[in-house]
Amino acid sequence: MSRTEPFEKEYELYDAWFDENQNVYESELLAVRRLLPTGGRIVEIGVGSGRFASRLGIAEGVEPAERIAALAEARGVRILRGCAECLPLGNETCDALLYVTTLCFVDDVDLTFHEASRVLKPGGCVVLAFIPKDSRFGTLYDRLKQEDAFYRDATFYTAKEVLAALEKAGLRLIEAVQTLTGPPETANQTVEAPSPGLDRGSFVVLRAGKAEKRSSRAR
Repeated sequence: MSRTEPFEKEYELYDAWFDENQNVYESELLAVRRLLPTGGRIVEIGVGSGRFASRLGIAEGVEPAERIAALAEARGVRILRGCAECLPLGNETCDALLYVTTLCFVDDVDLTFHEASRVLKPGGCVVLAFIPKDSRFGTLYDRLKQEDAFYRDATFYTAKEVLAALEKAGLRLIEAVQTLTGPPETANQTVEAPSPGLDRGSFVVLRAGKAEKRSSRAR
């Protein structure tokens, strides 16, 4: 099964999750908003149904699955058809890229971050939200993979693995926050404010920057 197939066939079920888990969703939004820059061209990669882009004021999103992308369009997001490993964006044309639980669905993590580095302007940044493999939610989703249409073909990564892949692409960690630090069964009872770090949360957000260009002064 293609990793995008569930987002074509079960897209309404995926989108309904946000309404059924409103406090988890709001907790995640708070964490992303904490590290998302303001101003400039920001594009969400793997925008899905536009739940994050539309709430965060992001006008553009890249998405390979046509049906779920239609929901994002209905929420006012301009869709660019494509995937994380081959972005339909020019070199050094973006100030920031947002990835929200996209990483577990890509086919090539190294190529994904290489593409991010390619399209970011010098001094631009990636804001990456993910579910760590060794977190409470990550352990749960990994165990229930075969029962879940969306996570069946997902690959989860530890924070250490994600940081190493970012570093390999020339993207340096600036800041990290986390939320959903408690057990999954009580996560939706209240909205949790983000806290610094990446070692306790089931939803971790990293901000990693691309180096500024050095001036080439004549000697």
